[in-house]
Amino acid sequence: MSDQLIEAPKKKRGGLIAVVAIVVIAIIAAVAYALTSGDDDTSSAAGTSGKTVRIGVVGASDPYWDVYQKAAADEGISVDIVDFTDYTQPNPALDADELDLNQFQHLVYLADYNVSNGKDLTPVGSTAVYPLGLYSKEYTSPDDIPAGSTVAVPDDASNQARGLRLLQTAGLITLKDGGTIFSDLADVDTDASKVKVTDLSADITATSLDDVAAAIINNDFVEKAGLTFDDAIAKDGPSEPGAAPYVNVFAARAADKDDATYRKLVEIFQDTKAVTDGLQDVSGGTAVLTKEPAADLQSLLASVEKDTEASK
Repeated sequence: MSDQLIEAPKKKRGGLIAVVAIVVIAIIAAVAYALTSGDDDTSSAAGTSGKTVRIGVVGASDPYWDVYQKAAADEGISVDIVDFTDYTQPNPALDADELDLNQFQHLVYLADYNVSNGKDLTPVGSTAVYPLGLYSKEYTSPDDIPAGSTVAVPDDASNQARGLRLLQTAGLITLKDGGTIFSDLADVDTDASKVKVTDLSADITATSLDDVAAAIINNDFVEKAGLTFDDAIAKDGPSEPGAAPYVNVFAARAADKDDATYRKLVEIFQDTKAVTDGLQDVSGGTAVLTKEPAADLQSLLASVEKDTEASK
């Protein structure tokens, strides 16, 4: 009887200890869950904060990229600028997860890449619209170019169309379709045109000037060829109607379009005067800086992609 009376309190105490232990464990688990959930939310808000962001460009030697890296570092973001020699490389590298962002192309080029390859790379911010120029070592005006001469244009679809439209405006060719963002060599009315047109990779149109009367040269390759932007004998206007699809953008994979770190990197580029001043220096003062909202860029891309699909 006494043994039972002594034993009973021991059982109660053990049960109480077990209950307390369970409650404590539950509280610890709840706190851990709350902390983990909080960490997840913070991670989502911070995007890819804490890792080095790899940005692919064509022309990493442009001084403003060093300035940009330092400006990003001041904001706690490590940036690695990855250089490519031509326009065909940065999009596949981004799609393959070798890059986190790239910044080298306008929306027309991006739309053509996506449609042609079944991809969904997307713009997350804008930088500038650049004029496209016609250059010559021999002639100072399109009017001086002799009939029957050969003029070179880039061979990528988007820049070729833009170059052909410039040649038409300069009075050198006539386009059967009147000139659109999808014009190509097949649209040149050879009988009605003053010159012949050949297409070359964008990175060598500048070095072809010894062999052709004139060439369309993308901004990235003008100074590398020992030319200045003032050497252009004709150029299109970035502020003209229809220039909107030619705005240059930061592009990301679609899954990362809302990444907070990437959005911050766009803002740093747009809002750091030393960066935009450097960009203007490199463009010879020709760039028209833009701050288009990502949602508007994505909507415009979708429209250009729709037109691109219909044209193929």
